[in-house]
Amino acid sequence: MIWEKKEIDTLLVKNIAAKYGCDLLTASVLARRGITDGEAVRYFLEDDLRHLRNPFELPGMEEAVERILHAKEEGEKVLVFGDSDVDGITGTALLAGALSSMGLDTQWRIPDADEQYGLSMEAVEEFAAADGTLIITVDCGISRLAEIKRAGELSVDVIVTDHHEPQDELPQALAIINAKLKDSPYPFRELCGCGVAFKLAGALRFALKSELYGQPLCLLNVRPVNDAWIVEVAKMRNLAVTGVLRETIVPGMVSIGNTRLPAFLEGQQILVWDGALVNRTLAKLFGSAAQINTLDISRQVGEEIPLASGKSLLAIKELSKIAKYSEKEFTELDVFVNLFRSYVFGREKEDEGAARDLQLAALGTIADIMPLEDENRIIVKQGLKSIAAKPAPGIFELLYKLELAGRHFDAKDIAWRVSPAINAARRMGSPMTAASLFFEEDPQKRVELAARLVSFNEARKALEEDVWAAAEPLAYKTFGEYGEKLSIVYGEHINKGVTGLMAQRMARRFNVPSIAVSFIDETCTGSLRSARGVNVCALLEQAADLFADYGGHFAAGGFSMEKTNWQAFLDRLKNIAGGVEFAEEGEQPLQIDAELPLDYLSADIFRLVDRFEPYGKDNAPLVFMARRLVIREINFIGKPEAKHLKLVLDAGKSKWPALYWNAAEKAANKEFAVDSRVDAVFNLARDYFKGNEVLQMVITDLRLSDA
Repeated sequence: MIWEKKEIDTLLVKNIAAKYGCDLLTASVLARRGITDGEAVRYFLEDDLRHLRNPFELPGMEEAVERILHAKEEGEKVLVFGDSDVDGITGTALLAGALSSMGLDTQWRIPDADEQYGLSMEAVEEFAAADGTLIITVDCGISRLAEIKRAGELSVDVIVTDHHEPQDELPQALAIINAKLKDSPYPFRELCGCGVAFKLAGALRFALKSELYGQPLCLLNVRPVNDAWIVEVAKMRNLAVTGVLRETIVPGMVSIGNTRLPAFLEGQQILVWDGALVNRTLAKLFGSAAQINTLDISRQVGEEIPLASGKSLLAIKELSKIAKYSEKEFTELDVFVNLFRSYVFGREKEDEGAARDLQLAALGTIADIMPLEDENRIIVKQGLKSIAAKPAPGIFELLYKLELAGRHFDAKDIAWRVSPAINAARRMGSPMTAASLFFEEDPQKRVELAARLVSFNEARKALEEDVWAAAEPLAYKTFGEYGEKLSIVYGEHINKGVTGLMAQRMARRFNVPSIAVSFIDETCTGSLRSARGVNVCALLEQAADLFADYGGHFAAGGFSMEKTNWQAFLDRLKNIAGGVEFAEEGEQPLQIDAELPLDYLSADIFRLVDRFEPYGKDNAPLVFMARRLVIREINFIGKPEAKHLKLVLDAGKSKWPALYWNAAEKAANKEFAVDSRVDAVFNLARDYFKGNEVLQMVITDLRLSDA
């Protein structure tokens, strides 16, 4: 195995540490991972909820909020319809719970048992027949053209909240909230479905609690430049900047009527910082006859943010966290905008509903394997902290049954233990069991539902092994038939609940895009999983005319079709496989984030490990290297055959327990022994034994130091 520690510019490391206020080791890891842009660095060094992006920047958000507020005022019936996986269930629970707490007459529904993915015609017509007037989809809907058109015919409005890739034709919905829409201004595309629902719930809370909702206002500032002054104005709506105007004015040279200011300011409430100074300057520029009615908010903001009290915007800029992460010129107006947002945010005290929303959004983000970058990092990090402090009903009972309650857990624990338990309900044909856990008000019934999910998951594991035993020969056969570019299994014996798991297993086994398809009566339902960077949505599009429905992400997708199209689909796959291209792959070096001197190997190193949490997609656990460790103990572990090693490594001032998976043969062959001095590449992790936390290494590779 090749070890590679990328060379980095020491000056770059020092600049990162100085600019962003972090230690040199953290700066070196950031540089080695290519995280050097200020905006990217911000989401690794900051985790305050104030750094979340403004939900009103999402397309369709204000239209959706207005429609929901109207439904509340008119007492309309609202249906939240979500998908039946973890992302869809948590998103449905989040949004339906939020709407109910806001006083809306809210129902919820997900596809149950053998129902197809996504909003169904049956659901639309049943809701309309019950006098429902507004449907909000969660984690689905972007491809449901016919169903949403039918809703319109029945005088039912539909708001689509989704995160799947939009097709060329969009549904005729009242509003579509999806960061992936063409020309979307939202700066981050990778929210999960529950994340989008989280944004909608946050926007609704702002609309209901803040007198600023929907109000036109401007932030105005003046600053000197040479012999002139710059008058700069940010027009805002719902805390989002909708326009900026800058005018350079020489005192006494132009009347205010001959500038763009009157038109830009018309109808706006004008807020300023240090009103006395601003008004004196405006009088100097335009004469005392020019009247601009302003409201000085510096005192109110200073009371909420004491750090800003009595200071100028220029002085506050030097203290601003946002300013130091900005790659563009950060003006006093930018400081004012961010101060104002922080001020408003600070007045909005978090309630239990918002805490529950955050916890559910964290679960959905992890379960849907979203990139753990940008604001997803804050959602997951703060969501896990909130769960650890006070898990919401439903989450608490499931953690208890999984023996995770009351101990440290991370994103990996959620991904490997919590998410599979929730997903198991759908895979075993009872997704309503999982959804009900988050809606049930009786604590004892929640305990029973959580226990059922754990039981479902054990049954799912057995089912997966049975299906794989039957499918494996076909997987190998089709791998060869499709030129080692695709692998596909299909038939009545492929249980619909595990098609995604089968496709993922094949993709890992063969390292090619893989498909698993279940035949139920006259319908074929399939799942795709990617490998080696192939866009599976692009593959699906090449057979779109054969599907009743399809959709997904870059790395995962699904479809349904009539069985009469099956042979045509298999024939089409031969052409699709021929067009699949993989990047050249050799042996991939083991990338090392940092080499640690032995003195660094103490419990304090976990400060660095925790800073880069959460780990997951696009943010792998930190990989360390240390030289000249001494092996003090070697123990063989594993049943029924001891394939693994448990070591004790001596770092001088500390000794570390270390797990080395699938390395028993290395020790048996005397590649190393007790008292050997070794170099090691490893991750650092926490283990728990009888309620006690143990810090340990997990070895990736190990070699004798002399080698």
